[in-house]
Amino acid sequence: MAELPDLTVFAQILTRRFKGKVLETVDVTVAKKLNVTTAQLKSALEGHELTGVSREGKTLQFHFDGGQVLGLHLMLRGELISLDGDKIPRFQVMAFHFKGGGGFAVVDLQKAATPTLQPKPAAAPDALQLEKDTFINLLAKKRSVIKTLLMDPKVMRGIGNSYTDEILYHSHISPFSIANAIPEKYAVQLFKSMRMVLEKAIADIAEANGDELTGELRNFMAIHNPALKKTAKGEEILKDKIGGRTTYYTKAQELFV
Repeated sequence: MAELPDLTVFAQILTRRFKGKVLETVDVTVAKKLNVTTAQLKSALEGHELTGVSREGKTLQFHFDGGQVLGLHLMLRGELISLDGDKIPRFQVMAFHFKGGGGFAVVDLQKAATPTLQPKPAAAPDALQLEKDTFINLLAKKRSVIKTLLMDPKVMRGIGNSYTDEILYHSHISPFSIANAIPEKYAVQLFKSMRMVLEKAIADIAEANGDELTGELRNFMAIHNPALKKTAKGEEILKDKIGGRTTYYTKAQELFV
């Protein structure tokens, strides 16, 4: 699943490539997840200029003149690809064609990618917009397993399974720790790790992708990588399940319960 760093870079690439262009047609191949009719979507967006693309949590938001916004959640397997002529990509969910040429498509083998016209604002803060004190107070009130808490979109948005493991490893905290048992100095370190890991991943992915919509990049990850048996420090990487999600960690990460 695309997470906060991937989506941030996708938004940057799409803005650079298509900002200021007028959407000529939007083709909807799979409409079952759309919150309006195809006709209503086309009426709202076609003929309008794309003014920018932003990220909100794990969704992309396409902003058009006239105040129209299209939210897009790629879900587990959705991807963005550049269009190649008139050929319709396999597993296309929808496609955007701009005047003067160029465009991109949303593809998803599972047909679960979800477009939403005029999405409602989310109540939970974005992971990169959280203030340190808010984060620390949040942990102090929760008896949840810390990995589960960091991934909960009702608490904070943007972080998924892969980056939760990376953040917890960076902070030296076990993913099995209980949130309100984590001492404040470790909670501060966890907050710092969250910012550092996410911001570094954004920079790494942006450098690797350039202006290409290349998919999710995971090969630079320190621990959430099935190909790795040991960390760069030589620590054995262990694997378990938390809430049904595969979790990578080491014995060196401190457990607070």
